[in-house]
Parts: sequence; C-alpha cells; structure tokens
Amino acid sequence: MINKHFLLPILLILILSVSGCGNSASLPDEPYEAVDYHLYPAPEDAYVGDTMPFVTEDGTLELYYLYDTDHNGQGYHPVYKYSTENLYEYRDHGKVLDFGLMSDPDPAIGTGSVMQDQDGLYHLFYTGHNDSGNSGNGKECVMHATSTDRENWTKIPEDTFFSPDNYSKDDFRDPEVFWVEEEQCYWLLIAARENTQGGVVAKYTSKDLKNWEFEGPLYAPHDQYMLECPDLFRMGDTWYLTYSWDCVTYYAMSDSMNGPFEAPLDNILDGNGFIFYAAKTAELNGTRYLCGWLGRAGLTSDSAFYQWAGSVLNHQLLQREDKTLGVREPETFAEYFTSDKPFKAVKKEGKAKIKKNNIELSAAEGSYSLADMGTRVPTMILECDVTLDENGCAGFAFGGSESDPTWTALCLDANAGLLHYEGTEISRLSDFDPAAFTGFDFTKNTVHHVKLVCENEIVVMYVDDTKALSSRIRHSINGAHIGVFSNGCNASFSNITMKTPAQ
Repeated sequence: MINKHFLLPILLILILSVSGCGNSASLPDEPYEAVDYHLYPAPEDAYVGDTMPFVTEDGTLELYYLYDTDHNGQGYHPVYKYSTENLYEYRDHGKVLDFGLMSDPDPAIGTGSVMQDQDGLYHLFYTGHNDSGNSGNGKECVMHATSTDRENWTKIPEDTFFSPDNYSKDDFRDPEVFWVEEEQCYWLLIAARENTQGGVVAKYTSKDLKNWEFEGPLYAPHDQYMLECPDLFRMGDTWYLTYSWDCVTYYAMSDSMNGPFEAPLDNILDGNGFIFYAAKTAELNGTRYLCGWLGRAGLTSDSAFYQWAGSVLNHQLLQREDKTLGVREPETFAEYFTSDKPFKAVKKEGKAKIKKNNIELSAAEGSYSLADMGTRVPTMILECDVTLDENGCAGFAFGGSESDPTWTALCLDANAGLLHYEGTEISRLSDFDPAAFTGFDFTKNTVHHVKLVCENEIVVMYVDDTKALSSRIRHSINGAHIGVFSNGCNASFSNITMKTPAQ
C-alpha cells in the first residue's frame, strides 16, 4: 500500500519542476519542404539585378531588370522582365533586350528606365558600358531603345550620348526619364560624378526624347562617390529622391521637384551591405512601392555579407506624419496569406510565461530566455506586438531542431538602436558587433508592432511600418524551429499570429 501522505509532496515537487524555471519542454520536428518563390522571385540559376519598374495602363507592374549570373562573359546584363498585378504572382517574360557587341557602346548593360511618351510609344533609356572607353568618349553613356509592345525593343544608336564637360567619362549611368506636365518637357535624371562636387544626380531636359539639354546637378550632397539609380516621385505635397551607394538605398526630401533636397537624419529604409539595393519606385493602384533586390547569399552560411544581385524585393512605401518615409510589407500579401496556423509555445531556456498566444520572457544580464514555437513552415507571415526594456535586446530565434540544436538571433536591439541579423548564436550576441543591420529609434513607441514575412530562406522583418530588415536566414529552414528570445532583459511578445497561404 502507498502512503498518501508521502505521495503529496512528491506530486508538488513534480508540478513545480514543470511550471517554474526548471527543465524545458520540447516540440517535435515537423516535415519541411521548400516552396516556389511567389513573393521574391529570381530566374533559375541566375539573379535579379537592378530593377526598372513600369506600370501599364491596365494596372500591371512590369519589373525590367539586369540579368546576372555567376558566369558572365565579355558581354553581360541583358534586360529581362517580370510582371505582376498583385506582387505575389509573377509572370516571367524572359529576355527583352540583349547587350551589344564588343565594338558597341553596350557590351554590358546598366540600369535605366521605361516610360511611355505623349504619343503612346514606349521608350527604354539605359546605360551602355564598355571598358574599352568608346574611343575616348568614356566607358559609360546613355542609350535609347523604343517599342510598341514592350516585348520587342529596337535600339536607336544615333541617340547615344556621353557625359558633359567637367564630369567623369566613366561614371555616367542609370538614366531615369519621365514627362513633367508643368514644364511641358521630359526630364532625364542620371547618376554622374562632377569633378569637384563628387557624386551628383544630374538633370537633363528634352522636348523630343532625342535632343537633351544639360541643366546641371539636381542634388549634390558632396559626401558620396556616386548616387546610383536615382528616382524622383511625389507623395502628398512632398517630393522624394531615392538613390543608392555604399551597398545601401537612401532618400532625400524637398518641397519642390526642383529642390533643394535634404536627407533626413535617418534616410535608410532597409539594411546595409546589399541587403536592399538599387531601388526605384512605381505607383500601382494608388499605392507606391519601392522596388529593388535582396542580394544573393554570402560565401558562408548566414554570414551577413551579401553579393550584388539576388531576388526581387518590393516594399510598400508610407508617408509618416513628419513627412519622412516608412515601409511595410505590400498590403496585397493579405490576399496571399489567408489561413491561420495554430501553434504551441514551450519554454526552452530561462524564465518564460506562456499563455495562449502571449509570451513573457525574463533574463538576467549575461543570460537569455527562449520560447520555442515549433518548426518554421516554409512560407508564412507572423505578426505580434513586442515590448522590451529600454536598453534591452530581444527578438526572434531560429534553430533548435534535432539535427541542429543551436539558435541564432534576429534582433530588436534597443541598446544599440538597431535591427540586425548575422547568424550569431543567442549565447554569443555580446561577443560580436552587428554586421547586417539598419538603425531604429525605439524611443518613439513603447510597444512595437512587428511582422515577419518568410519565404524559404528569405525573412523580411517590418517594425512599426517604419523600417524593414531583409535577410537570408538559411538557419531558419530545413526543419529549423522558430522562437522568441530575450537577452539580458525583460520582453513580451503578445497577440502572436501566424498565417500561411491557402492550401
């Protein structure tokens, strides 16, 4: 016979060991199978370089882009095209414009723009690049092609022109052409390098898209070598100029399209290091999108070092109350992610309080707490509200499978004022400085609304409809789990939801 008075203390000990800070529970690994890329496409065995967005009259976004491979020859970067009506279903049109011969100005093609003139003819202005120097005229020039159907383009060699006096002959690229109704003429903006001012956005005007008059710099910040892929657009009563350099896409603002333009204190909307580059904008169905690319993976797994060209990456632009810009995921993604995904969370490390879809974590300095939410599905959107200490660091964790039990950290780092991910294990976050990051001001809100959009190894984090941090997190796929963590601080993750595409 068992003594009941002896059994009661044993049961109490067992209960405390499960609900307190003792041994953690485990969630089983679930099957994982990669999906086709619907949100972030790239050509098979090749990469998406600089995009040239154009919106058709019937409401289709066409993304012309520089086609890049790991085995470019003497001629490279022909122009290929995708099209989409909703940013989650893309049609691949293949090649629409080929590079020229080594004797031409364009054995390599650089970025440009597509537009429709007042008579309905389509124009593609683009960069011709030839390292031979084009008989002393310079390595780079503006070139012109036309089309009646946007599929078959005819080059017009006689319209080619090179940089003006006092400008670099080898750095003259990325023409952006558009009609200006108020001035009854076409503008052409181009990335150029003036001999004394450095990198500038130069301006040309034309009545016929053939004869161009140089108007001088539209924007000259005097602090960067080049301002690549310029684009000018209006939201509300403010004009914005986007441009790229230092492996980053930037923007400046003005009350007039003629300037002067000034960069806000923080004029970066995504990360550094070819995380998001060469972005230009397009307005589709009344919504403006910032269209660029997420660089292809680095030389080692989750190294935080990206290479030029990769996958299509589009952010939706928002104008904030102070007229600075913010980004969010395209709102059309709500049409794609329609199925609720139930999940269970368990404590894996440290102190965790879990109640339905709310998780509270607490970790002393020098330690971390972690809750596991199970195997990360191949594609999903996760949404939640995050609160963390004033100088805390918390976020999302990936790993914890039987084949790879380590956990890496996608961080909301209030102490550093950064969002960052570089494949660092949670236990070693303090050993390394952030490498792949974007700045973020955590003082403007006490609760931060966070969305993670995941498609295979691509994970894009949006915070407060203000900033994005895009990443390739290979440690999050092939059966890895997803969790939340706090590092040396208190943090809460509330109202957690996950959605997947309909089956």
